[in-house]
Amino acid sequence: MSADLAIRLRRAAFNRALAEGDLAAIGPLLAIDAVLVTGTDSAVLNGRKAQLAAWRREFAAAPRTVYTRTPETIVASPVEPIAFEHGRWQGVVAGVTNASGAYTAKWRETGGLWVIEAEIYLTLA
Repeated sequence: MSADLAIRLRRAAFNRALAEGDLAAIGPLLAIDAVLVTGTDSAVLNGRKAQLAAWRREFAAAPRTVYTRTPETIVASPVEPIAFEHGRWQGVVAGVTNASGAYTAKWRETGGLWVIEAEIYLTLA
């Protein structure tokens, strides 16, 4: 399977996990030392455990924001098992988009599976 297709499938799984509030499904998609930089305040979440704790808080909020990432391009390295994903994201509460923007994610193939090593978000609306 190509890196492009594998990453798109993993991103779709991540989006499903976010929509369903499924922490157990998110964990395997993240590298242990994954880094996330948020879109508005540039808060840095270091490591899988920190991200899962943040998602746990997000899932408990009422009403809850559901985030979706939509890949536009995926560029795989021809020399290393790594790739960049670029796309658009949005946060929706009760059917209304309350924030959106652009993102970039770095993926690494480990043990035959692609995992997210880093994500940077930019809030545009």
